[in-house]
Amino acid sequence: MEERPRNNDRPARPSSSRPSSSRPSSRPSSREERPARGGRDERAGASRQVSKGREVSDPRGFRAPPQERDQSRIRPRIFEPDIPEDVTGEELEKSIRAELLSLSAENAKVVARHMVCVNLYMDVDPELSHKHAVAAAHHAGRLAVVRETAGYAAYRAGHYEIALKELRAAHRISGDVSMWPVMADCERGLGNPLKALNLAGSTEVKRLEKPEEIEMRIVASGARRDLGEFDAAVITLQCKELKNESEEWALRLRYAYADALEAAGRKDEAREWFIKCADLDIDDMTDAQSRSEGK
Repeated sequence: MEERPRNNDRPARPSSSRPSSSRPSSRPSSREERPARGGRDERAGASRQVSKGREVSDPRGFRAPPQERDQSRIRPRIFEPDIPEDVTGEELEKSIRAELLSLSAENAKVVARHMVCVNLYMDVDPELSHKHAVAAAHHAGRLAVVRETAGYAAYRAGHYEIALKELRAAHRISGDVSMWPVMADCERGLGNPLKALNLAGSTEVKRLEKPEEIEMRIVASGARRDLGEFDAAVITLQCKELKNESEEWALRLRYAYADALEAAGRKDEAREWFIKCADLDIDDMTDAQSRSEGK
């Protein structure tokens, strides 16, 4: 039988890992020699020179001096025309007000009031109408209906480049192509009839409703005239819709056709179509009657 070891035969316990008082101390002798709080002394940017101030002792490391803000990224302030006190925003069509619900209540009210003013001054002061539209777009630039309104207002005021920009933005947001004819006419206004014809020949035109389709024909005919292609301008407007007498667009189509015939030197035909146009123009919206008489 194996004999159990006696107490004095037990293996010695491992010595403590704590340094004995006889060992030299590894602690720094002064605060200046200690690493900065929050990191080791070899960490880039951390300093042991506490006495030299916060700039060199910051444990977060070296910080570059603040740089000036890029002014090009700051949204510029714009001129906002005064809104009549009696304009509340409730006058806006209900379906359009519904599209403003994604805005805060306060912002939606401001935008709605500006958009009411766009319609209010549309015929009497197109420039003021345009300024209200710019203000509305400034507050709600991500809403297609607001950008579209701004585009039409700029178009009526003769700011074709701005109108084109706003209508393109509206199209990107919503995918709606109903503003395509106005965009094409903006290109004409900017002296780009070929770009207008490119828009008129794009696949998006197939998605247009009949009124917009007729409007695009009229714009394309005008672009042909800009290029000196007068016969082509007449051919562009030759369609079965010329026989229509009931739709709102019938008057514009007949007038444009008669005008194109006259520009092409086809005086007799032009007079005939001015007469047909005058038959529809019971409110004297055009000068078709006087032109049919050669005045």
